[in-house]
Amino acid sequence: MRKFVGFLGYLLVAILVLGIVLFVTFFQPDRSINDMKQLYTNANSQFMPLMGMQVHFRDEGNNRDSVPLLLIHGTSSSLNTFDSVVLLLKNNRRVITLDLPAFGITGPNATNEYGFAYYSTFLDSFLNTLNVQKCDIGGNSLGGGVSWEFTVAHPEKVRKLILIDATGYPIKNAKGSIGFKLASTPIINNLLLYITPKALVRASLKGIYYDQNRVTDAQVDRYHDMAISKGNRAALLSTFKKGSKHDETLIATITKPTLIIWGEKDGLIPVENAYLFEKNIKGSKLVVLKNIGHVPMEEAPSKVADLIASF
Repeated sequence: MRKFVGFLGYLLVAILVLGIVLFVTFFQPDRSINDMKQLYTNANSQFMPLMGMQVHFRDEGNNRDSVPLLLIHGTSSSLNTFDSVVLLLKNNRRVITLDLPAFGITGPNATNEYGFAYYSTFLDSFLNTLNVQKCDIGGNSLGGGVSWEFTVAHPEKVRKLILIDATGYPIKNAKGSIGFKLASTPIINNLLLYITPKALVRASLKGIYYDQNRVTDAQVDRYHDMAISKGNRAALLSTFKKGSKHDETLIATITKPTLIIWGEKDGLIPVENAYLFEKNIKGSKLVVLKNIGHVPMEEAPSKVADLIASF
């Protein structure tokens, strides 16, 4: 027994030393908002004071379009995920993109609350501030979930709905992202507040794209910078710890014209979930893109833009 206790003591010391070594080697402070603005804003970037935040957004394209298209990114992403699609659509459409609270350059809110009810309230306030009475709304992954939840909460504000590999139903038999798995693992996830190696970001992106050539150094740098932007790691960890589940029964109440776009090779939210959306949203249209992963708007922007334009 004494030998076992001694061994356990040595093991705990070894784990502690390893933790210290990892911390010293890979510690990264938050990146300042000023740095982020210099790197990831452009002439179309604006900042809206709203609900205690400076919300980063872009309002581009045809200003005669009376019903703009609002596109919303997924977890650990940013408005940049729709850059190529916006470029292809903005000659004919007014397109609005934004960094959701907890992500991108917008960063965390003061209440540390990021449930779907909060995001619906936030989007309602955001659109009211822009004097947008009605929009077409779409999103990818978490952004898709936020989009349909907003449609349920504020049907009067939505003309059409676009879901791109959206959250909503329980996820089964998915390979997942190593980053998300670590963020969901108790104790270990606390290290992500201080240690976010680019190698982890690269590995996570490889779980998102089907075309591995999309995982470029530039992509890794952008996702990494967005992850360590001031306050974002703490906000993301809070969302994983608290959890925020959909009431999937609400999906069947959606009556808006709905376009569902899904990557056939999505390793995060399998294509089976696309068929559930199609089944439960009456009159919806589903398009499955072959050999495409979790972010079709990045892997196949021209196809996604064409589908949205024709819809």
